[in-house]
Amino acid sequence: MRGRLCHLEPTDIAHAVDLFAAFSQDREQRNWTYLPYGPFAAEADLHSWISSTCLGDDPCFFSVIDNATGRAVGIASFLRIDPGMGVIEVGHIHFSPLMQARPIATEAMYLMMRQVFDVLGYRRYEWKCDALNQPSCNAAERLGFKFEGIFRQAVMYKNRNRDTAWYAMLDREWPTAKAVFESWLDEANFESDGTQKNSLSESMRQALAPLR
Repeated sequence: MRGRLCHLEPTDIAHAVDLFAAFSQDREQRNWTYLPYGPFAAEADLHSWISSTCLGDDPCFFSVIDNATGRAVGIASFLRIDPGMGVIEVGHIHFSPLMQARPIATEAMYLMMRQVFDVLGYRRYEWKCDALNQPSCNAAERLGFKFEGIFRQAVMYKNRNRDTAWYAMLDREWPTAKAVFESWLDEANFESDGTQKNSLSESMRQALAPLR
């Protein structure tokens, strides 16, 4: 999955060096709060986790490679993959501070959506997160996913209950969302200092409202 700012390739143990360095930019390790694993104290620990968790078919992990540096700066995966029903989920999203609040993060998510709908032909793309994880909830809505409800005490992790917020995008909504993404990601949408001219969340909300 290749874009202007980044490309995604299957996660490999060779990515551990770059990923550990990128994740270490999160000095307070807050990015791990809503993940069922981590933080990893040493590169060897991350290497072991990748070896045991990230090399299978479901979840199917990808590393986000920054085209400017050639280095892995984040991970995400497809999971709960059901080709028969045409349903697939995105998860295990861990974008390092080198990606956060930057266009590369949006492009990575766009590339995964394009793969799901345009290449694989799925009919439903799901996003689920801890209902307490407000940044993840905000990100889902900004990216065009529709909130569908809360599954109370759906799972347990790190010794506590998790209420899970469900979001999804449907295949009939994708062409409209895709056009919004491509307009927003265009270089013309950014000032010379990288500031966006148009809001993705507002553009997405307005474009998708008639379909919902």
